[in-house]
Amino acid sequence: MSSARGMLRSMLIVGGAQAVNICISLVRMKLVALMVGPAGMGLLGIYTSLQGTAGTLAGLGLGNSGVREIASNRENPAVLARVRTVLFLANFAQGTVAMAIIWLCRERLARWLIGDAVYASEIGLVGIAVLLGLVAASQTALLQGLRRVGDLARVTILSGLAATIVGLPCVWLQGEQGLIWFLIVQPATAVLIAHRFTSMGLDGRRATMGLIDAWHIWKPMAALGSVFMLAALGSAVTLLLVRTLITRELGLQAAGLFSASWAIAMTYVGFLLGAMGTDYYPRLVEVIHNPDAANRLMNDQMQLALSIGGPTLLALIGGAPWFMQLLYSSEFVGAASMLQWQSVGNVLKLASWPLGFALVAAARSRTYLCTELSWNGLFVAFITVGTVDLGLDAAGIGFAAAYLAYFAFLIVSVRRLHHFHFEALSISLLVLHLSLSVIVLILAQSSPITAASISAVLVLVTGIISLRVVLIKIGSKGKVGILMTRMFNALRWPVRSKE
Repeated sequence: MSSARGMLRSMLIVGGAQAVNICISLVRMKLVALMVGPAGMGLLGIYTSLQGTAGTLAGLGLGNSGVREIASNRENPAVLARVRTVLFLANFAQGTVAMAIIWLCRERLARWLIGDAVYASEIGLVGIAVLLGLVAASQTALLQGLRRVGDLARVTILSGLAATIVGLPCVWLQGEQGLIWFLIVQPATAVLIAHRFTSMGLDGRRATMGLIDAWHIWKPMAALGSVFMLAALGSAVTLLLVRTLITRELGLQAAGLFSASWAIAMTYVGFLLGAMGTDYYPRLVEVIHNPDAANRLMNDQMQLALSIGGPTLLALIGGAPWFMQLLYSSEFVGAASMLQWQSVGNVLKLASWPLGFALVAAARSRTYLCTELSWNGLFVAFITVGTVDLGLDAAGIGFAAAYLAYFAFLIVSVRRLHHFHFEALSISLLVLHLSLSVIVLILAQSSPITAASISAVLVLVTGIISLRVVLIKIGSKGKVGILMTRMFNALRWPVRSKE
């Protein structure tokens, strides 16, 4: 009961800032899409993927491990000052090296990623965004490690707003040539705004240490972060390869459609899982060596994830053509089918996500890395083989197929390591949302309007079921909980919470 309530409370706190930032981002991308069209969005997607890949590789996972080091030394100002300094200088140095390499290899990268060296200068400038992104990561790691959640939320919202205000005129005035400045502005504003908050509330103590001392601080952070880095790098490289394959086989316009669909499919699920993971991961670490407690927690998280995320995914499948037009423009409706397939895959992602964290919590880094890379490999392989015959739909079908295999692999791994078993409610929710998603997907292929109408009804029904599941998990405390419980009692479907 307390774990489920805590996970929901964390989602509300952390997710609030993310929700605002997502809204700002959607408006920003909508306006960019109207200005540059699918081809421009494809180009921006390639720049973004290169930035993500290079930033992940150059960062060495210090953003994740740095949070841990800062949090563990909050009460020791001298050590904290050293960790802060090493984290900032390491990210700055690593980012500078990455920026130089990208600039020196700009022509080769342009030919490989886009097939034309005319974009070499823009590709080279992506390195600036990589450097600024790593500097911003060191600042947000400090805020997170110090548990200054309010300041972290303010940085998230203000930097997103500032990036929109400053970045959009670059695209308005320069068209496609302004996209690179639009990309650079985002981490630049984050650095400036985060600096305002990181300079507040600290004693300003300067770290005094030599290179050997800095090495002893950096080395364990890099060792811990390397596992996260490799997994994130695999995802970043996969996305970069996929965009490159689509650009080469189907053109920049198709790459833009893929970018639009990917952004919608990943935005909501990423927001949900990111918010819930803030509380779930540390709880799981505490009980990972207690199989019964770990099983209950994994099932609780899976049930909450499917209950909260499932109805929205049904809405995305049924209303995909209209969502594409609303969030982008009528030129992007061609990506609707891909978004529908990706949403089916995201049902499996919601179910598999709690299991993947169990491998990290148990320090099974090698198994975790293999499972993550298995999905990446399957996704790229399917697109490589299927693009010629299926066109852009290969990206959506491959996404769902890869997650089906990934989910099966995770079940075997977690069952072997932690004797994991599904609770009946977990199976029921998974079967319910997966089967309904497939049904709506099939209907959408022949009659989009019928699928949209049916999905609206299913969203309402599954939403009511999901609300009841959440009340069972967290209890009927509070005004809203009591009101909802009375509503179900009036419907003669009483809620019996696990109190």
